[in-house]
Amino acid sequence: MTEQQTTRVVSEHQQLRADIYQLLSALLRQVPNPELMQFLANLELDEDNDSDMGKAWHGLKLAAQTHLDSQLDDEFFNLFIGLGHGEVIPYISWYLTGSLMDQPLALLRQDLTRLGFAREENVKEPEDHLSALCEVMAFLLLEGRQQDQIPFWQKHLAPWVDQFFTDLAAAKHASFYVAVAALGQAFFAAEKVEFGNLILDVQVEQAG
Repeated sequence: MTEQQTTRVVSEHQQLRADIYQLLSALLRQVPNPELMQFLANLELDEDNDSDMGKAWHGLKLAAQTHLDSQLDDEFFNLFIGLGHGEVIPYISWYLTGSLMDQPLALLRQDLTRLGFAREENVKEPEDHLSALCEVMAFLLLEGRQQDQIPFWQKHLAPWVDQFFTDLAAAKHASFYVAVAALGQAFFAAEKVEFGNLILDVQVEQAG
């Protein structure tokens, strides 16, 4: 998906959220390349941070240090591709209807068009893949489009993303991706609080 790129000044907090969305998007899109794995293995972390996010970052760093590229190839295939389909199916249509290419995808496409996104010709995956949804959220954060972030989160992520990461963590062939799931669970729990606060702020402003 493409959108006209413009320069925005964003807060450190918004940048961090966007970075995590982009990281999750990359990890779910394809097998992590050696450069990404090296980046994760060398993360500089606060050793005293025992929050869920802190623990998740430490777990992901350790997983990146201890998994070989060949292991990741097999794991990614079994989890997300498989023979027919993988152990987990990271599409909103699947989680909300039990079928691929269903009504949730059609509704998402309407919203993406309204937001100014266009499907890239070389992209074969349907737009309701979680990787693509994370990519959209990162863009909206970096653009400062708060009025678009809230409904996009409520409609296309909140209803199913927690269950997806629960399923990913429990998948038979998940090893490195257990750590990815832990990061996803911790991050989206924080996002639920973030958007809850944003919605309250909007309601207060409207009431005033």
